[in-house]
Amino acid sequence: MNKRTYNRVILEAEYIVKHGATVRKTASVFGVGKSTVHKDMTERLEPISLYLYDKVKKVLEINLSERHIRGGLATKTKYEQQKKRN
Repeated sequence: MNKRTYNRVILEAEYIVKHGATVRKTASVFGVGKSTVHKDMTERLEPISLYLYDKVKKVLEINLSERHIRGGLATKTKYEQQKKRN
């Protein structure tokens, strides 16, 4: 792993832990794809820092368990905005 990738993985992990961010949000902040962030967090981070890996894993598990709720809220907001326009 080159130094640039190493640094990106660490920065992404710290961002996720600090902000409780989703993979999508982290990808947009760092200008990479969500697949890249996912691979960074699930494969590349563990050999670099087990401590950070465990923290990130907990945040991602919380995000996964709340995903259906966020999706429902987004749908609700979408239809409320459409109602206001009509």
